[in-house]
Amino acid sequence: MWVASWLLFALAILVWVVARQTSAVVAAAELGSLREERATEEARAAELVARIREARSRRVLIPRVQALGLRLPSDSEIIILQTPSPREPR
Repeated sequence: MWVASWLLFALAILVWVVARQTSAVVAAAELGSLREERATEEARAAELVARIREARSRRVLIPRVQALGLRLPSDSEIIILQTPSPREPR
């Protein structure tokens, strides 16, 4: 009777170990997939940032502005406004 109990206990432990290993392999595969997806999304974000930077450049904006009939202001037409600095709390 004791031998059968120990064999069942050992079998249960082995089943538990195999189940843990299987779940670890599945989790590792999922992690690899998520890392690839993250790398893809980071590359896409970098591409979008580059496209935004390009769209904000003078090389792109000046022809668009001129097509709308606008012009660049001369140096004497530029006024820099400064906001007052916030006061220290008392």
